Amino acid sequence: MGSEMKTSKAEQFIQSLNASNAKKLAFLMVLGFTIYHGLLHLRYGSDSCKWLLSDGRFKGDKEWQPFGCMLHKYTETDTRKCFRYLAFWGNQNHFVFIGDVRVRSLYLEMINHLKPRDADNASIQSTQSKRENLQFVDYKLRLQINYIYANEVSKTMIDEFLKWQHEDDPPSLIVASCAYSTFHNGNVTKEVQKAFEKNLTRMVKPIDSLVAKKSKVIWKLQDPIDQDRLNDEWKNVQNEDIDRINQVVYDILSYSDAKIWSSSKMIASGLVDEFVDGNKLGVLALKHDIQILLNMYCNDYMNYNDGTCCSSAETYTIIQVVTYATLGVCLTIASAMIVRRWLLKLRGVNIYVPLSQTATGTSPAAADSQSPIIALASLAIIMAYFYLCDRTNFFMKENKYYSEFSFWIPVGYVFVLGLFFTEDSKFTKVLHRDQTDELKGWMQLVILIYYMTGASHVLPIYMHIKVLISGYLFLSGYSHFTYCWQTGNSGLVRFLQVMFKINFLTVILCLCMNRPYQFYFFVPLLSFWYCMVYFMLSIPPRITAQSSENNAYQYLYVVLKFVCMLSVITVLYMSEVFFERIFVTRPWKALFVTTDDDIHEWWYRWKLDRYTITYGMIFAAIFHIAQRYYFFDDNNHGNLFSRRISLTSTLAAIAGIGFYTTWTFFCRNKQDCEEIHSYVVFIPIVGYILLRNISGMLRTRYSTFFAWFGRISLELFICQYHIWLAADRNGVLVLLPGFPTLNVLITSFIFVCVSHEIHRLTTVLLPYIVPNDWKLALRNMLIFIVVLIPIGRYDGMI
Repeated sequence: MGSEMKTSKAEQFIQSLNASNAKKLAFLMVLGFTIYHGLLHLRYGSDSCKWLLSDGRFKGDKEWQPFGCMLHKYTETDTRKCFRYLAFWGNQNHFVFIGDVRVRSLYLEMINHLKPRDADNASIQSTQSKRENLQFVDYKLRLQINYIYANEVSKTMIDEFLKWQHEDDPPSLIVASCAYSTFHNGNVTKEVQKAFEKNLTRMVKPIDSLVAKKSKVIWKLQDPIDQDRLNDEWKNVQNEDIDRINQVVYDILSYSDAKIWSSSKMIASGLVDEFVDGNKLGVLALKHDIQILLNMYCNDYMNYNDGTCCSSAETYTIIQVVTYATLGVCLTIASAMIVRRWLLKLRGVNIYVPLSQTATGTSPAAADSQSPIIALASLAIIMAYFYLCDRTNFFMKENKYYSEFSFWIPVGYVFVLGLFFTEDSKFTKVLHRDQTDELKGWMQLVILIYYMTGASHVLPIYMHIKVLISGYLFLSGYSHFTYCWQTGNSGLVRFLQVMFKINFLTVILCLCMNRPYQFYFFVPLLSFWYCMVYFMLSIPPRITAQSSENNAYQYLYVVLKFVCMLSVITVLYMSEVFFERIFVTRPWKALFVTTDDDIHEWWYRWKLDRYTITYGMIFAAIFHIAQRYYFFDDNNHGNLFSRRISLTSTLAAIAGIGFYTTWTFFCRNKQDCEEIHSYVVFIPIVGYILLRNISGMLRTRYSTFFAWFGRISLELFICQYHIWLAADRNGVLVLLPGFPTLNVLITSFIFVCVSHEIHRLTTVLLPYIVPNDWKLALRNMLIFIVVLIPIGRYDGMI
């Protein structure tokens, strides 16, 4: 057979499925969606207030989601805080609702939302007549809300607008809506329609004048009706008549500065079943309308992270400018290098390749991918994408939505995929590398689904996610102790290498995204506890497997070190004042406080897992000592224990996991659960490790799917803040509006590819930032500290 068998197209396609090609596809997708959103902004504008008032959809449980932006749920406290803030700066909070009885319902709902209780401070004028004007005043908030009855666009309404037009301090917000006096009679003729159009045209000039004086003028479209449940007064009205009236409003006011409120009509259409008498909005529709008005009025002043509608993008800082300029220089140099190499190749000039790369068969393109300049250039592009996603309003954002279906279905899919991609491991040890990667992988994927769906208000799910986060810290304590026990390497280079791997991405994001170090709470936890572990294992006497083999007293030293570490933790926990004095001391204060100079977030995170890393180290010590004295054997594919002990251990592990799960269902509130969690969290973690490793068949098989994600778990956890979720993890990034499921798949694909690339870039830069020579590593660390000094002075931390 002289000819070789040709590879089929299907085989060629399968061979092309790799991380490198996936990242190229992700890059092209980002470019495509950037162009797509650019065209959307050119065509429809970038005003999120317009999106808020014009379009949206219902999620499950009749939750309203505006188009392209996030809706903050204003409580009474939030609303009063907004009005008080504006009053402090001298603004008069003056709302006017002018229109028919439907607008009156909106006015009353606004008053009800504020829940006035102080009779001396607020005045309410009310009457049984639906056609009388109403007023509400709160002097402390400098708040005045008026309702003016107007069932048609008549001279009376026009005169009101003309009066406001000539006032020095016109109303802050005007909500208007009406039809005409004979609307209830039905039969909208062309003559009636033209008369309405003529009167509405006369409103354009005063409306434009009011908007020029910074007043917000909204014209609310007429809501539909439920014709089967109308009372006698409305029985002649048809939805077709309402549509014609609304079309006139569109035709006239689209050319004015008034904002046409059509999303209210969409809300009403979805909640027709809740209408009162077939024509009045139900309570839920009114609540949605009030939330829209408050988001439009307050968001740009209050800066709630979960309220991006009508909110301006965050301004950039000098540090961000310098950081991106530095990355831009790297990108320019890298581009010049690539262009030069391409030109030399076109000319047929041989490209220089070092002998070390020639011996290993490394191509010039592969050599470029390992270059630190190329790596920094790639990082510059990635950071630009981060900024575009979460520091601008260029890409859209939506609120999270939780339902049991939206949480458990993705979890089920993930575990089905994980079980499908399983294979034998070359390792047989307990918690071998493949198994720990697998564990980190499935824990991280579940955590991501948890954050995507906003399931934190479900207490059992919330507490189990805390176990998964604690499990990562437990594994960290176990792995660091095991490494020092087996190798005895606790030198400076090893310490700096681990700290670089943990902190590289976070430090870059702090500079590029203008967020404090504590914002990425998991990285400060990992870094702090690794420093504690390193210090404990480095102080004399240093204990290793080799040194303890001939000296039984070394076991006592291990116990004493654990006791000292637990004692220090307990002392810090018992006195929050002492804890704060230590961690707010300059210059490391900047590492532990939030943007508003508050350390309580660090205190909360620290105390929740204060013993977890020590549990992991104690488990590692017990495990290695038991292994030395042959309490079990994990050097083969068999079970760890005898049949009887294996059965007993399995039942105990199941009981431990079941105990924790049962306890989360009976726990009353988060505070009580979290207090007990710190003491019992090791029970489900150790239980899982026993179940996973007792059987030789389970111990020597692992999920390649989960293990792949486990190797980039840290990058996944950090990157989700800005390019998968949105608004600092308070919402969801939207690249493809209108298709929520497909959007999640697209953003997830790009997010995973970016995380994998950042993991690769970290590996490429590691030997350059932290060389194996301790002198060079120490030099680079001192340079980094010198760079941090002006940053700390700029932020007022030094």
